[in-house]
Amino acid sequence: MTRTKTAWEGRSEASRSLFEHYMPRIMQCRMEDLVLQTPVQEMPSLAERLGVRVLVKREDLQPVFSFKLRGAYAKLQSLSEEDLQRGIICASAGNHAQGVAMAANHLGVDTLVVMPAITPDIKINAVKKLGARVVIHGDDFDTACEKALQMAEEEGRVFVHPYDDPDVIVGQATIALEMFRQNRVPVDYLFLPIGGGGLAAGMALVSRYLHPEIKLIGVEAEESASMKAAFDAGEPVTLEEIGHFAEGVAVKRTGDLTFSICSGLLDEIITVDNDEICAAVQDVYEDSRAIAEPAGVLAIAGLKRFFMDRPGATGTAAAVLSGANVNFARLRHIAERAAVGEDQEALFGVTIPERPGSFLDFCETVGMRGITEFNYRIADKSEAHIFVGIALRNGESEKNEIIRELAEHGFPVEDLSSNAMARLHIRHMVGGRADVKNERILRFQFPERPGALLQFLRGMKSDWNISLFHYRNYGSEYGRILMGIQVPADDDDRFRQFLENTGYGYTCEEGNPAYNMFVGSS
Repeated sequence: MTRTKTAWEGRSEASRSLFEHYMPRIMQCRMEDLVLQTPVQEMPSLAERLGVRVLVKREDLQPVFSFKLRGAYAKLQSLSEEDLQRGIICASAGNHAQGVAMAANHLGVDTLVVMPAITPDIKINAVKKLGARVVIHGDDFDTACEKALQMAEEEGRVFVHPYDDPDVIVGQATIALEMFRQNRVPVDYLFLPIGGGGLAAGMALVSRYLHPEIKLIGVEAEESASMKAAFDAGEPVTLEEIGHFAEGVAVKRTGDLTFSICSGLLDEIITVDNDEICAAVQDVYEDSRAIAEPAGVLAIAGLKRFFMDRPGATGTAAAVLSGANVNFARLRHIAERAAVGEDQEALFGVTIPERPGSFLDFCETVGMRGITEFNYRIADKSEAHIFVGIALRNGESEKNEIIRELAEHGFPVEDLSSNAMARLHIRHMVGGRADVKNERILRFQFPERPGALLQFLRGMKSDWNISLFHYRNYGSEYGRILMGIQVPADDDDRFRQFLENTGYGYTCEEGNPAYNMFVGSS
């Protein structure tokens, strides 16, 4: 979505009031005793591909590997001695918690952090090492936040919000102030990652104040675009469901304060999908040898999408690499999806006749192209199905060429490159097809905590049978599960009610071509 930018001279009274309120505080914010001045680096390989100069502000190099330290320290510095003596509390599943814990440890402030049960041990241990006490509560951020607010009231502690707080916004704004001081070449485009909106609001204030004509583009994960939804509605709204792949920006509702700032200063909000995010992780690694977290490369993924849609655009573009708190176990999954996100791999389901020589015919049709994956399963006496990954040199055009060549040689082909079930589950499964009556196929997101599956199974009707199950650990707070459940048609209403009662996110996948070709009834 795009909004029309007015000239600097025509700014509203509300905009001028924002600058008058925030800019003196931002200019006076001093955090050098704890917060690093992170470098601005070129991304030459990405720049060459896009045709624009690309700069990245390396907030992943902060002591807690994310920009969140800035907002947390600025907030604590704003508190009175009396408030600090009361102690502080926050809710977080990762980066905000570490930022608050480090800032509080630096100032000698007693700290409680409420973290949901899905938080990986590596993040919990990191917060404890920084001197904070951890309380585990709930399965998601919203539940943990409610608990933290309750404890703040009961114990008289100061609650430190992760984004919707003026002092937190001031702290995040210092990123832009540093960036413009470090870079003497004018920045034409600035891409800002958005979760709750604290970083985007702070950096937009500084950027629009110092450089009125700069183009400010907010970037959100497609699965959790709460700011875009707020822009569309004209006010913050609560999303019913969000994805957690980029968990650092998985926010159901953007902040009221951050929305009021961003809606007046941003030119545009764009969204990127998970494959584009994974591809941006790869881009960062190739240009800097840094390994970023999915949420950390959101702005870079948006930058790529913006200029790929505008070939021939020129100028200097900057983005924030906001974090590097990624679990090592996730890298396998990120690497798999990066190839699809970069149009370097296509996934196909191909039907071939079940007769001698047909496999050879297929391979000759594919020719000398690189095969990245190959799975074969006989379907019946007349045909077989092949799940194949093919390396691409020329992206979408080559993929379409392959589809055309296969069709011309009499091989029906299904493009599975964007099929979530195929990418997440089918390519990793064994067992083949089966004749199963009344099978319902669903993809679930289960919280990665002990007992999640047991809770699900206890809620099932005793005569419903699980006919298919595939789980793979992606090193995230949520596990991805593909499940087949045999449910008679006259149990439809009870089954729908059961799914709603689980509280787990799910997608019905009946009719998915990947299921029909490789694991469905023959």
